[in-house]
Amino acid sequence: MTLSTIEIIGFVAALLTTGSWVPQAWRTIRTRDTRSISLWMQVLFAAGTAMWLTYGLMISSWPVVVANTLTLVLVLSILALKLRFG
Repeated sequence: MTLSTIEIIGFVAALLTTGSWVPQAWRTIRTRDTRSISLWMQVLFAAGTAMWLTYGLMISSWPVVVANTLTLVLVLSILALKLRFG
């Protein structure tokens, strides 16, 4: 399977935007410190990411699907910690 230039651009964009969540998720998981994280921002971002994932599935866009699946896992991890540790 050959990736088109458009898909490569999509995967690079996905890597950059999803990768930006990794340090926050890692720090939150490691320290359990969620005081400076907004609950509503996480809820709204998770909902928006879930909608982007649904959109990506509907149009069969693998860059959108992969990016938003990974981002949703990271954001839901942070959200779960926020709900548990406040």
